[in-house]
Amino acid sequence: MNPASKSRGRIQTVRGLIEPEQLGPTLIHEHVLCDLTPPSLANSEEREVEITLENVWEIQYHWVKHLGNSRLNEEKIAVQELRRMGKAGGRSIVELSNVGTKRNPQGLERISKEAEIHIIMGCGTYIEEFLTPEVCDKTVEMLTREIISDIVEGVGETGIKAGIIGEMGCSHPWTVFEKRALHAAVLAQQETGATITVHPGRHPDAPYKIVGFIQEAGGDPARTIICHIERTIFDKRRLLRLVDTGCVLEFDFFGIESSYYPFQQIDLPNDGMRLNVIRTLIDKGHLSRILISHDLCTKTRLVHYGGHGYGHIFMNVIPMMIRKGFSDIEIDTLLNKNPCRLLTFV
Repeated sequence: MNPASKSRGRIQTVRGLIEPEQLGPTLIHEHVLCDLTPPSLANSEEREVEITLENVWEIQYHWVKHLGNSRLNEEKIAVQELRRMGKAGGRSIVELSNVGTKRNPQGLERISKEAEIHIIMGCGTYIEEFLTPEVCDKTVEMLTREIISDIVEGVGETGIKAGIIGEMGCSHPWTVFEKRALHAAVLAQQETGATITVHPGRHPDAPYKIVGFIQEAGGDPARTIICHIERTIFDKRRLLRLVDTGCVLEFDFFGIESSYYPFQQIDLPNDGMRLNVIRTLIDKGHLSRILISHDLCTKTRLVHYGGHGYGHIFMNVIPMMIRKGFSDIEIDTLLNKNPCRLLTFV
């Protein structure tokens, strides 16, 4: 028997398999324990910042400029934050830290138990900039085996298993290693039945090229999530062309209300603008191919440090959706049915 077969039709959390109906309202792209500090900053002589009332706005605005802000490593605070999310209506969270971003399976398991929140853990590799030469030297076969092992056997000696592949990192321009890693993700998807989440390069054409690559490699576009849509594509025609490939579009910057984006000369939309684009996609018949989340990965977005926290969508965005005419069925599909379908192994 294929070891992956026991997970078919179920969802894999860091505490084990659950039935799809146990998942509940879900944040599909978040970070709970991670280190996404840009390598240039991590290798600098900067001191780790202390977040205070006097500097929290500055740090939140320039969110990758201050050493320590991109490190989420305080388990007690994480438990408090996820409990707040639970009280606001959330039941599950997908944690997409992986190789390159300091994934912590045992910490996630402890937090999940204490907060009483389902956590689905990612696997695979982030963008090459965050990886060691040893990782980047691995072959497609080696990378494939590692992803399958994380899902079927567990990460290292922990026995704690991943439930989704990603977020698979792609830069712009796309590197040779990143293509190799994504090919490995497709092969692992074929073996395990897991969904792939892709962090696309910061160019409007990048998502379309990624989906084409996945299709050519034998992957399933319907089980391919392209994340960070709102910092990547701003033309509705391009957006509709992408969704017509059959992939899933993820709007995961909810809670970031500033137009400033530190990596690119673009204007980020606010939550209301995100919902307007999502409304257009739904009206075009694409409700089943949309996901929403926060991609929370900095301290200053946590409630403890003055931010909105993981409960923001449940507390603030859903009321906005209702005001904008989203139906109960549409809201449930975005936060429950779509994540459930994509997290259930096929």
